[in-house]
Amino acid sequence: MSEPRSAPTVGQVVLGRRLQDLRESAGLKREDAAKVLRVTAATVRRMETAEVALKIPYLQMLLKSYGVTEAEADAFVRLAEDANRPGWWQRFHDILPGWFSMYVSLEGAASLIRSYEPHFVPGLLQTEEYARGVLRSGAIGRSLVDDPDRVERHVALRMQRQELLTRENAPRLWVVMDETALRRPVGDADVMRGQIDRLLDAMALPNVTLQVAQFASGPHPGTYGPFVLFRFAVPELPDMVYSEYLTGAVYLDARPEVATHLEVMDRMAAHAATAQRTKEILRDLRKEL
Repeated sequence: MSEPRSAPTVGQVVLGRRLQDLRESAGLKREDAAKVLRVTAATVRRMETAEVALKIPYLQMLLKSYGVTEAEADAFVRLAEDANRPGWWQRFHDILPGWFSMYVSLEGAASLIRSYEPHFVPGLLQTEEYARGVLRSGAIGRSLVDDPDRVERHVALRMQRQELLTRENAPRLWVVMDETALRRPVGDADVMRGQIDRLLDAMALPNVTLQVAQFASGPHPGTYGPFVLFRFAVPELPDMVYSEYLTGAVYLDARPEVATHLEVMDRMAAHAATAQRTKEILRDLRKEL
């Protein structure tokens, strides 16, 4: 049987969907593919949905039964071998829950990341000191105040994630953040000043847009909670929504759900201060600290 793991890489998700497309194009059902491998149809489903890693011998047998040419099959296998390699974030497996491992993989593969954050500065824009304060407080998951080594591992992971904003072919990051996130102190005034400076520096990047939803502008449609919208350059991956709760997260890719979140995000962006006005808000707030 194929080996399960905590969370698939984006490459495995893409190849699983391609494998399903090839099977359907060949006019075969999952039961037919299962007979080729002498496994259950459920095992084939798990391969196609990236719930298990793709074993190369299984993959070769399926591609042959689907009528894929030898050259195309060799290329598919090479992609599968690459996709099966652990992502860089798996070095943090000791602190990274499976449900968030998938998030880091999606984040790294996205061409556009749109985020709404009502409580804190988003992780991709946090300073080390701010991130350390959030993690120690227990505001996200359990408090790590008595486990400094784990705190530093979490901070290191968060800082490494931020490298995607300045890499070649960096994704576009578009954040709407409530004024609450700026008014709630995390650490002392120096930490908050440093955090505001970090936001202003990030806004100088051509691929980063930040808008603040001010108190004075009243309620808006995103007050239910934080969420993230991912868009990808590969056609096999649809737009996806990530929504986190205290002990886990959900990933939504059904079109009606994604469309509703996208509409709300657009309405919030129209409701919030412009990027230029947000810079002024940040500078004014820094003077108050």
